[in-house]
Amino acid sequence: MSTQQAYIEDLKHQLKNGDMTIRLIFINTIVFLFIGILNVIGNLTLGSTQAFITNFNETIFSLNTEPSKFILAPWGLITSMFSHFSFFHFLMNMLMLFFSGKMFEQLFSRKRLLNTYLLGGIVGSIFEIIARSIFPVFQNVNVGVVGASGSIMAIFIALALYKPNLQVMLFGVIPVKLIVLAAVFFGIDLFALAKNDGTAHFVHIGGALLGAISIKNINSPSNLIALFQKLTDRVFSFFTKFGKNNKPVFTVKTGGSARGNVKTDEEFNYESKQRQVQVDVILDKIAKSGYESLSKAEKQFLFDQSKNVR
Repeated sequence: MSTQQAYIEDLKHQLKNGDMTIRLIFINTIVFLFIGILNVIGNLTLGSTQAFITNFNETIFSLNTEPSKFILAPWGLITSMFSHFSFFHFLMNMLMLFFSGKMFEQLFSRKRLLNTYLLGGIVGSIFEIIARSIFPVFQNVNVGVVGASGSIMAIFIALALYKPNLQVMLFGVIPVKLIVLAAVFFGIDLFALAKNDGTAHFVHIGGALLGAISIKNINSPSNLIALFQKLTDRVFSFFTKFGKNNKPVFTVKTGGSARGNVKTDEEFNYESKQRQVQVDVILDKIAKSGYESLSKAEKQFLFDQSKNVR
């Protein structure tokens, strides 16, 4: 019993203080299990219950690519990027999310990962809706789209273009540069666009293009992810305040002085650039000699940077 309680406490700690990658995987897992449980109930009961559950899952968790139906269920733009109807689809996406998300957080921040995930999924879904409305090959083909693929492509392409020469060990044996993997994944989707193979390739393409755009002027306040982050911050702040009877979300103590610990934009930007230079040096060292070649201080620095929320 104590072991089970310790496991639960550790899970709570990971969800509260852990990486955004783990949190996103957890959300996807909960949604996948919920959909699966509903399907089991439907399969056992058959009849009208099964029909209702199938319709419920498709209406709530999938994105309807027919514009007239999408307008009636616009929430699919968000819910679909956390939903999977098959175990293999779920497993492959979560492995890819774990692989790319962990590296992304070491380069950037938890908040940037979340916003890239969300905006990548949204842009990918919009691409799919537009494509199925324009191209004749998709006429009379109504597809409900689910999956985190667009979001993951955005994360992976942003990562690959930001650090193209960073090497990973494919199958734990073959060293491959990230940019090569990104080109292969993008090429597969690009040449499969005209196929009705049940895969939402335009979602992948849209997510990939968002990922590419997201690293343009990456340290600028006008960066696409930075602008989107301002929007999501306001949305989360609104709901947090609403849930706490309009109490302030947090207070800032200045430590006694009028200026306190508040930094100017110039100071903040300078320190951010200095940290990024150090991160780049460490990542180059990893690319040449592997992660184990890092000193304890360098590993700790990378870990600390992955926890910074900018």
